[in-house]
Amino acid sequence: MGEINLFEPFNKRKILNDPVYGFITMPNELIYDLVEHPYFQRLRRIKQVGMSHLVYPGANHTRFHHALGATHLMQTAITNLREKGIEISEEEARGALVAILLHDIGHGPFSHSLEFTVVKNVSHEVISALLMERLNKEFKGALTTGIKIFKGEYPKPFLHQLVSSQLDMDRLDYLSRDSFYTGVSEGVVSNQRIIKMLNVYDNNLVVEEKGIYSIEKFIVARRLMYWQVYLHKTVVSAERLLINILTRAKFCARRGDKLFGSPPLCYFLYHDYGREDFVNDPEVIDTFVKLDDIDIMGAIKVWTNHEDKILSDLCTKLTDRRLPSVILSKSPFDESEINKLKQKTMDLLHLNTEEVKYYFHLDVLENHAYDSAIDGINILTKTGNLIDLAEASDNRTLLAQTEAVKKYVLYFPKEVKKNA
Repeated sequence: MGEINLFEPFNKRKILNDPVYGFITMPNELIYDLVEHPYFQRLRRIKQVGMSHLVYPGANHTRFHHALGATHLMQTAITNLREKGIEISEEEARGALVAILLHDIGHGPFSHSLEFTVVKNVSHEVISALLMERLNKEFKGALTTGIKIFKGEYPKPFLHQLVSSQLDMDRLDYLSRDSFYTGVSEGVVSNQRIIKMLNVYDNNLVVEEKGIYSIEKFIVARRLMYWQVYLHKTVVSAERLLINILTRAKFCARRGDKLFGSPPLCYFLYHDYGREDFVNDPEVIDTFVKLDDIDIMGAIKVWTNHEDKILSDLCTKLTDRRLPSVILSKSPFDESEINKLKQKTMDLLHLNTEEVKYYFHLDVLENHAYDSAIDGINILTKTGNLIDLAEASDNRTLLAQTEAVKKYVLYFPKEVKKNA
């Protein structure tokens, strides 16, 4: 009996039990090796929906779950398109799988809160692209096609549209997955039905006419999930509190205060790093990939006892789930009422005009469930014509989704409301 080669590809075709889709498999050796890489394993320690677990206790799933789920859907989509005669080579299929697997690899802990506080306006898309280039060097060019697809530079646009568009595998997975873990059933969409209805026309992704009702439900589900989960007023309240905590921590660091934190977190708290730093200084991105949710929450627990009273108070409010009050309005708030409430906040909490910004905040939330002007969803009719979804649908509810919904938000401490 010969020696066993531990590196044979068959040993890397693992079967995973996904709670949303059931048993799914690693499609090839490259995907397996990327999943095993520390950059990807870090996603196990980053929640998919940020602070939503403070509203929906089951929402503790991670970006690791989501990336694997989206990759599974991409496998299904490629198989379906090939069955319809669409030419997709093995290299292109591998590239599409790489692109969707790694599309979120640049997310930091509590991503959107971190993007405007601990780092200096550097989006996760930029960091994802940088990490993919790094991995491509490590894997000796095996990710080149995937990177081109991810960036929309590959000559078959439909492959990029499967990764990033208004009907991509990313959205199909996160709606189903977030719905499953939050228990919000309105987010459930017919993934398999939608994928079966996908086709390619003139190198662009289209939906066959008989799939229009499934797409309508997908658009409506996305809107409902945004207002019931992602932009739920308690979720945005918690995220605003987290942003204020990180902003105050940065202020304390600049002032020279000693802050507890892991080395990667302190690296970013005590310095300002922007996009150019991420691109040009290898140490910056090396340190970034060591950050995850544990760094942030571990520091916040310790900061509850920090000598800076504002930082301590904000951190205690988050750990004890005493979140700011939130008022939503379809129209702008009256300026005189805002000023009165702000003054009450300052008087009650003994804050000056600079400090009150950590407790009192105005914002605007906006959601556009479907935008036909930007990368619309095209319906392929039985006669071979292309019609935008908004024109093809006779559903008035869907037509309403094409209009942006804007809500004005006012955050202020609960203590102020009780003493109002």
